[in-house]
Amino acid sequence: MDLGVVMRPELAPESLAEHARRAEAAGFRELWLWEDCFRAGGIAAAATALAATARIAVGLGIMPAPVRNAAFAAMEIAALARLHPGRFHAGFGHGSDEWMRQVGAKPTSQLSLLEETVAAVRDLLSGKTVTVEGRYVRLREVALDHPPGSPPLVSVGVRGPKSLELAGRVADGTVLDALSSPAYVSWARERIQAGLSAAGRTGGHRLTVYAWYVADAAAEAAVRRAAEATRGGQAAFVTPDVPLSDLAVTADEETAARTLSALERAGADCVVLASPDPGAALEYGALAALRLRAAH
Repeated sequence: MDLGVVMRPELAPESLAEHARRAEAAGFRELWLWEDCFRAGGIAAAATALAATARIAVGLGIMPAPVRNAAFAAMEIAALARLHPGRFHAGFGHGSDEWMRQVGAKPTSQLSLLEETVAAVRDLLSGKTVTVEGRYVRLREVALDHPPGSPPLVSVGVRGPKSLELAGRVADGTVLDALSSPAYVSWARERIQAGLSAAGRTGGHRLTVYAWYVADAAAEAAVRRAAEATRGGQAAFVTPDVPLSDLAVTADEETAARTLSALERAGADCVVLASPDPGAALEYGALAALRLRAAH
């Protein structure tokens, strides 16, 4: 199982290159970025992180599908994939309801829009000429002049059962939000597999799981507050009796190792650590021992 880190979008974008270099120097396999309204744009941030590093993979989880034209999104993803082969991992999602309403982009059917967008983007990245007249995505004989030789993975960041089944039908992977307990990860895997089976797909499906990293009492309190506000498919698994080690990775190495092992057994292919403090960055070097334990 891989171990990655998140650079939160609340941090100044001019610090991104240095954060990316530090995460790579600490030996992490992946750096993930969030495209939150109204902070730094995800594609620009991903391009900066990729250009500042040589080996670490950069994931964008996620771009809100309601504000991304499928053809133009595919153009951006293809450019990054060709400039940095094998190092970019794209992601789409529904987007925050509040933010999508705020920018006038809340669709009537989130599921339809996400499915149409991901299907079209993946077809374009694979070099196909796409003509589609969907409910939201309408393309006429669109093809990329420079498709990537090896298309990057396109994941969806979702929570609930219908969206997870959609992920299995059309995406290469799924990104699960923080507060994903091993029980929830296992349940999500089952929903994804149902989608894979319904679509007759037999390939692999990568499961990336965000996890809060709790290093002190303030971080624990932040996680507890987040747990009280959780929603969607996760909510049924975030109950008052669930231990902290099921909802976050703690600073205690033995406990953290058990949490990571449980997530791996539940189906996680990569766990990505994030600070629960919006204004703080993880101490990448200090997490090197945990990274080594995860690798073994």
